[in-house]
Amino acid sequence: MNRPLDILRALRPTQWTKNLVVLAAFCFAFGDRNQSVPLFSLYRILGACGLFCLASSAIYMLNDIRDIPADRIHPTKQFRPIAAGKVSIPLAATLSAVLGILTVACSFHLDPFFGLVVGLYIAMQIVYTLWLKNIALLDVFVIALGFVLRAAGGGLAIHVTISPWLLICAFLLALFLALCKRRHEKNILVKSAGNHRISLDQYDRQLLDQLIAIVCAATIVSYSVYTLSPDTVNKFGTSLLSLTIPFVIFGIFRYLDLVYRSGDGGRPEKTLLTDLALIVDLILYGACVLAIFVFTRLFHHPL
Repeated sequence: MNRPLDILRALRPTQWTKNLVVLAAFCFAFGDRNQSVPLFSLYRILGACGLFCLASSAIYMLNDIRDIPADRIHPTKQFRPIAAGKVSIPLAATLSAVLGILTVACSFHLDPFFGLVVGLYIAMQIVYTLWLKNIALLDVFVIALGFVLRAAGGGLAIHVTISPWLLICAFLLALFLALCKRRHEKNILVKSAGNHRISLDQYDRQLLDQLIAIVCAATIVSYSVYTLSPDTVNKFGTSLLSLTIPFVIFGIFRYLDLVYRSGDGGRPEKTLLTDLALIVDLILYGACVLAIFVFTRLFHHPL
């Protein structure tokens, strides 16, 4: 019990990829003509991302302690270190509390407003873990709001303004992934879904399919509007960001294909890191955005 490797697994480092949303503020501010982003901001944004990783790990351990009985009847979650008895509850509780307090303290040291966001994120996640995760629809909204706080926190950490449209896109994309995850859990647990998570009994498969379709369409439309809005064109000095829309559409369609045809969706972070098509799509998206920013800066492209 309490081997270092098991403790590391209990921190769920594979899910830290969710906190890459924090870096969005730096990436998009880099191409913004109206905002100056010094190189030092890169260290601040990486520090902010790291602090959100620690915050999420603190919450994961609290969640795993709370869900021990439910996780032990889940086909895959039963192997989590705390549910499997490989990490003791006292140690997990202590680590969760220490990480949470340390993260908030370091966050306020980095920036007071960033510290408030991290504190709000941890408080919201504690309430979610103890109560809100058992209320259908509200549970996925809280998950999505967590991504909005990550994106907003990144902007506050380096003192840049984030477009409201970008926050809306982050919210909708996170809501899309959360709904797909609930659909996956509903399918694999079948009759025992309510025993694992009370809210799953409150979900209907047809309703989940409809909600996924609605949020999917809303995400694509919101991102398209964001890239073509006058405010975005003015900030980046170009409308060429619209060239990235096909990558976003393909990525969402590919994820839907994996959810409905292959039964994926239970672990979005794993899917994004293991599916070759999605990996290539993300790389091409990033390369396209970078090329547009560099091209606009060097040649002052007016379009």
